Amino acid sequence: MAADAQRDKRRNAERRGHTAEYWAALYLLAKGYRILAIRYRTRLGEIDLIARKKNLVAIIEVKARASGESAVNAVGFHSQQRIRAAADLWLSRRKDADRLSLRFDIVAILPRRLPQHFIDAF
Repeated sequence: MAADAQRDKRRNAERRGHTAEYWAALYLLAKGYRILAIRYRTRLGEIDLIARKKNLVAIIEVKARASGESAVNAVGFHSQQRIRAAADLWLSRRKDADRLSLRFDIVAILPRRLPQHFIDAF
């Protein structure tokens, strides 16, 4: 019974995370970004969102939290390293990599409020 409860808890958390990523994508679209990828997976890790505005590519970590501060604090050093490594791999596969600027952002999905976009968060 405990294993079933644990599996359900994990499934619900995953569902909340996917929903948060879609909300973040919609928010960024409204801000003029083009979404290049959602849940981009590499052997080095996963990137929640890859968004582009002109020659700027934003690698975005999405966190659903009660506050923006707790969302930013939830992205620790090891997570940042994993995301940077995955972004380097993504960029190495782009033919136009030499023309692109890369930035690492966090989008906090907050209860009953608009998302918060932390530009150049790490």
